[in-house]
Amino acid sequence: MLFTVFIGLEIHIELKTKSKMFCRCSTDYFGRSPNTYVCPICLGLPGALPLPNQKAIEAVVLNGLSLNCQVTKFSKFDRKNYFYPDLPKGYQISQYDLPLCQKGEFLSIKIRRVHLEEDTGKLVHETIDNEKVSLIDFNRSGLPLMEIVTEPDLRSAVQTKEFLKKLQQLVRCLGVADADMEKGQMRCEPTVNLEIVKNKRKYYTPLVEIKNINSFRFVGKAIEYEIKRQLEEFNQTGIEKQAGNKTTRGWDEKNQKTVLQREKEEAADYRYFPEPDIPPIRLTNSQIEAIKNKIPELPEAKVVNLEKLDLSEYQAELLSRSDKNIQMLEDAIKISEKIKVKISPSKAADLIINKKANTPQEIVNRLTTKKPSMNKNELVSICETVVKDNPSVVEQFKKGKETVIEFLVGQIMAKTKGQANPQQIREVLREKLKLHATRSGA
Repeated sequence: MLFTVFIGLEIHIELKTKSKMFCRCSTDYFGRSPNTYVCPICLGLPGALPLPNQKAIEAVVLNGLSLNCQVTKFSKFDRKNYFYPDLPKGYQISQYDLPLCQKGEFLSIKIRRVHLEEDTGKLVHETIDNEKVSLIDFNRSGLPLMEIVTEPDLRSAVQTKEFLKKLQQLVRCLGVADADMEKGQMRCEPTVNLEIVKNKRKYYTPLVEIKNINSFRFVGKAIEYEIKRQLEEFNQTGIEKQAGNKTTRGWDEKNQKTVLQREKEEAADYRYFPEPDIPPIRLTNSQIEAIKNKIPELPEAKVVNLEKLDLSEYQAELLSRSDKNIQMLEDAIKISEKIKVKISPSKAADLIINKKANTPQEIVNRLTTKKPSMNKNELVSICETVVKDNPSVVEQFKKGKETVIEFLVGQIMAKTKGQANPQQIREVLREKLKLHATRSGA
């Protein structure tokens, strides 16, 4: 039985703005006391009017352009109506039919839309006095949230994880978000189903959206489990995709499986209508062009440029993840042009790995600075002392085992703190050892 996997993604990313989406409350809420970064607007109190955050709109357009999307010059906000305890107004301000950006492509995966909405509060489930309770923290409520929706073009868990990692790298490069999954700043909800070929006929399993995923590793595990589960379900029941049988399942980290949560809502269930308290967004060509000019060198371009320095694709990919790494490499290249001595890669690496030097200039100074040398009389005296202190080694040398001389060289290098010349040490040692052998033979 042959099958093809179809995976589409809904990715929510918290934007790195100083204030929330529709009010002036700070977004620096992580780790703070519950319900301390709130106001009448993000609590949804009657009469509170929202005012859109211009920086958040620009961030979404910047990201959309970087994903090769078309920018919608006339867009608007809509009310997405549903009831949940963490949604104080009873609706979420989002975008429906006129998103800020649409029809893009990233890593050969088609991007359906990129739009802007407000985040919800956070439910916290605890046990107090032996009773299970659910608490709500509204510090997160109203944060600017960018939603990126892909077409179902992904075909495996591995490809999905790689796509998400590259997307995280992109938004960090643009400076629009930190996208830390462990902090909930980037959340991914894959929708999975299968095309199964059996008896020369194609069958499509019901669509399943997976929630509660907080790491790239769990994204992969959840998708792999869901593929296996859908195959088993089809073999047992023959169930196929049809209107109304789309479901939402949650990832159970403890039991490493997905569990049924509810039937998945369709757009009509949310009763979208235009947000009456916010005027439409009109973007001019000059505004879009000004935002486009802010796009920095993107990760893919960085990799190409790094490969021109004779780095492997893996090395270039690794370095491209951090502008700090790239800057250090560029500094090292500039300084290396001034170095007149030959330095082995292993010696340079030793200085960096063992933290003997912190900056490119320090590394060059350490590698090029000549160590003070010892005079021969001092060296002879130290050699005599080491020979006297190691009679067993001297005996082995007398029996023809000349390699033991390297042990003595090491002892002397330690005593001289590396100031002596190893070749000169060997010459002095051979003289002393031969002298000892002659005396003992006499």
